Amino acid sequence: MPSPLFPAFLDLAGRRVLLVGGGVVARRKAEALLEAGASLLVGAPALEPVLSRWAAEGRFTHLDGRFVPEWLEGAWLVIAATDDAEVNAHVAAEATARHIWANVVDDAPRCSFQVPARIERGPLQVAISSRGEAPMVARWVRETLEATLDEGLGTLAEWLGARREALRTRFPETTRRRQIIERVLRGPAADALRRGDHIAAEAHFEAALNETPALIGTVALVGAGPGDPGLLTLRGLRVLNQADVILHDRLVSPEVLALARRDAERIEVAKEAGTHHTTQERIHALMIEHARAGKRVVRLKGGDPFVFGRGGEELEALRAEGIPFEVVPGITAALACGAYAGIPLTHRDHAQSLRLVTAHCRNSIDTLDWQALAQERQTLVVYMGVQGLDTLREKLIAHGRAPNTPFALIENGSRPEQRVVLGTLADLPERAAQERVRSPALLILGEVAGLAESLHWFGAAPLTSRPVSLAA
Repeated sequence: MPSPLFPAFLDLAGRRVLLVGGGVVARRKAEALLEAGASLLVGAPALEPVLSRWAAEGRFTHLDGRFVPEWLEGAWLVIAATDDAEVNAHVAAEATARHIWANVVDDAPRCSFQVPARIERGPLQVAISSRGEAPMVARWVRETLEATLDEGLGTLAEWLGARREALRTRFPETTRRRQIIERVLRGPAADALRRGDHIAAEAHFEAALNETPALIGTVALVGAGPGDPGLLTLRGLRVLNQADVILHDRLVSPEVLALARRDAERIEVAKEAGTHHTTQERIHALMIEHARAGKRVVRLKGGDPFVFGRGGEELEALRAEGIPFEVVPGITAALACGAYAGIPLTHRDHAQSLRLVTAHCRNSIDTLDWQALAQERQTLVVYMGVQGLDTLREKLIAHGRAPNTPFALIENGSRPEQRVVLGTLADLPERAAQERVRSPALLILGEVAGLAESLHWFGAAPLTSRPVSLAA
């Protein structure tokens, strides 16, 4: 079994590096080497177009022709990236004879060093290697880590790097210094930096240095999407994994909640039409209470916080109390449910505009602009779409919408139990009652809804009209 590799990061700035090859693979290697500041020589009888342009711009020196050992003079390392196995073997052998580190692309036995899969976050780099034996596994690990490591880590690394000497002077003992840095990494200073609030970051940093009680916490309004945990954004996932307290709606799926930090306190703040288990004012109070205790609070809302989610009201309450906040958008139900039902919300043959409305109570129905909502060649999406369907049909038809306009009622959109009920505006309430549609459900009305029958791809096939049973 081959020995394990010794990992190292090379400072190539200003050092001569030879790259043998002039094709697309060589171009990828050249790009990374130039980024590292290498004094690059590219040897090949011909260069692909991008490399040719870079040579003309003077970004590297082109050695025109087939490889000769003299090209290795003064080189610190060499990469062979030709499609000629004989040339690659020659390069590796000559480099080994001169004690020059050599890499032959996709030929691990001839390599004296491997080029790892890399993740970069500013000065922070993560390298992954499979010793050349399983490059696809290394690539998969890299892609997995890419999704986990926040882009803000680069800013944080640079910021802490600028304070390194001050920390070493103030805390010369290594263990103590490590404790301080861990407190900063896990604390609100990192979040403040990500928001671009350097003043708050400095304040939190000083608090960590002095071991003073945590300053005021933060609140993140996070959109959980309609239910499928795969639709949660990367930023949403990262914030959930940092949360101390999660205030979540009833409609946030258990699968999404399962992605959160395990020891976070979870508080359901259920609100249903007609049955308000938790008032909006109480939700505001809970956010403020926990943030004032120095905790990281996530207000987790189904769909998107700013689409019928009262996110604006919650931010206003936080701003009034001086609580720092951020917003992580979510995939709103109209987009997700339409997509999972195979319904394009816009289509150049059927709908050039889109309207989103909510009609969960009598007062909101009375305030809608029915003349505008009844226009042809547009898609109407009604959130909380199982309420007031009789009134909805009556108003739309009265203002000119055709009775044969297709609709789709999507129950539990994006979840395994998704159901899609199809029909026309004329029989909308009856179809909903016939199929016993329950909340959460979304109504999509317009010509595009008719496409669900042929374009559906997720879950069970749509339920189309059928005769009403006399027994019912």
